[in-house]
Amino acid sequence: MPYVQLSAALLRPFTPALLLGLLLAGCHTRPATSTTAPAPPAPAETVRPAAAAEKHEGITATGIGRYLEAVSADHMLGRKPFTVGEERITNYLADQFRHIGLQPGPGGSYFQAVPLVEITGTPSAALQIKGKGQSLSFQYKTDFVAFTQREQPQVTVANSPLVFAGYGVVAPEYGWNDYAGLDVKGKTVVVLVNDPGNAGTDTTLFKGKAMTYYGRWTYKYEEAARHGAAAVLIVHDTQPAAYPWSVVLSGAVSPKLRAQTANKGADKCALEGWLTLDAAKKLFAAAGQNYDQLYAAANQKGFKPRALGGLTLTAGIQNKLRRQTSKNVLAVLPGTTRADEYIIYSAHWDHFGVGKAIAGDSIYNGAVDDGTGLAALLSIAEAFEQAPQRPQRSIVFLAVTGEEQGLLGSAYYAQHPPFPLNKTVADLNMDMLWPYGPMKDLTVIGYGQSELEDYARAAAREQDRYVLPDQTPETGMFYRSDHFNFAHVGVPSLYASGGFESRTGGKEAIARQRQNYTTNMYHKPADQLDPSWDLSGIAQDAELYFRVGQRLAGESTFPQWKAGSEFKGARDKSMGK
Repeated sequence: MPYVQLSAALLRPFTPALLLGLLLAGCHTRPATSTTAPAPPAPAETVRPAAAAEKHEGITATGIGRYLEAVSADHMLGRKPFTVGEERITNYLADQFRHIGLQPGPGGSYFQAVPLVEITGTPSAALQIKGKGQSLSFQYKTDFVAFTQREQPQVTVANSPLVFAGYGVVAPEYGWNDYAGLDVKGKTVVVLVNDPGNAGTDTTLFKGKAMTYYGRWTYKYEEAARHGAAAVLIVHDTQPAAYPWSVVLSGAVSPKLRAQTANKGADKCALEGWLTLDAAKKLFAAAGQNYDQLYAAANQKGFKPRALGGLTLTAGIQNKLRRQTSKNVLAVLPGTTRADEYIIYSAHWDHFGVGKAIAGDSIYNGAVDDGTGLAALLSIAEAFEQAPQRPQRSIVFLAVTGEEQGLLGSAYYAQHPPFPLNKTVADLNMDMLWPYGPMKDLTVIGYGQSELEDYARAAAREQDRYVLPDQTPETGMFYRSDHFNFAHVGVPSLYASGGFESRTGGKEAIARQRQNYTTNMYHKPADQLDPSWDLSGIAQDAELYFRVGQRLAGESTFPQWKAGSEFKGARDKSMGK
């Protein structure tokens, strides 16, 4: 379907030759690129930093377009960590920060080293289930997937007793403990996807249809490890998961980037993975249990976890390990009177690099995801630098690595903060801003979590916009971008953008455009700069974020988590409350 046209203001700064180049790039005529081919030399015009003397008023579609063109260019080779693409994008961002006039981070560097390990795992061809005269063999990819966070050449789980722990949730604030009275040390825990309120029928449980962190698969792996389990398998069910088995499969079979740890992942379960719903039903039947009855029981308060009929599991994974250091890129605009308090603007620089060719194109440019966030980040940095008054609090501009691999760069920052977390006022995160023109709405992901949405509402009102709660809270989007890692350690975080009601096309037009992006472009080479995009909506969102940051920078108070937020306790602890 046709996209909204670029405004005349955005077209003016591009020369005819550049416009022709953009049009040709949009046609996807370049040949497939080998993942092992040597990278071409960097064209000087692609990496040219913005001149320090180049000034323009406010945040504009023109400025957004200039940055978006650079960060999503073919030359950036899809911005994948551990590749030439990483070196190019991180050097570009550091150069931009320097030329804008921002200071480097602690130690005089624009880079924060993020030690990662790439684990390429090959699971055994089958999960072997035995016991009570039963013998089942579940096939890799068809019935299960498995991986590990342990940095070992081989991990094995042998004759591990199987237990069922409901949703695998321990949530004292909801009076819920799926591990109550259950010893899982050395055992394999089978758990359901999502959380009781989101997946079940009783919307009074947890937060109802709005997924909590307890519904995230990452949490379930963490909780099983805390209880000493040898392995944990999540039962995949498409409806409560909100994605099909193909999504689980594609994510599981690719090499995994993980944070390097001193104990080499020894505190993690040896094996983490997923079972299809059909495989889970067969497993429960072999244990003399009815899956549907156990599912219903797991959705009731007071559920009692139980062993699965004396069945045991045996499986293993062969690993290839590659350790390397990636980089977060950060810069600081020091505050005047409260320079030891920090407001963070974040976006992720990484995407999927050069991969499987689709329609002859193998460069996964990531223009929307998250070239738009990077363009907004740089534009906001310019706006702060050019503002007539310096902010009272310090502003940190942070471009993180490894978001697509599991929010790795922001997790590392949160665990190794260059600036104290109890002096960090807020994180304002930008990820996937929509290039389809100005919007009437400002949709806040995780609506109801913190007072930052009140700041966002005030800024939206100045733009004649209204605040809209997350329209798909059941998908758990609040836990799927980098702001989450700041929230996890207690820092109030905002993740918002326009995207549900276009000023020109209404709700239906933007719904079609979003669906087209999701179906045909998301995580594909087709996510590249389109000259027909209208970037004025991204400029609008960036301006709103700028205003929120300005207000926070001029205050002496800290925004708070709202009552009932699962992150309030971490903030209270860090602030000594």
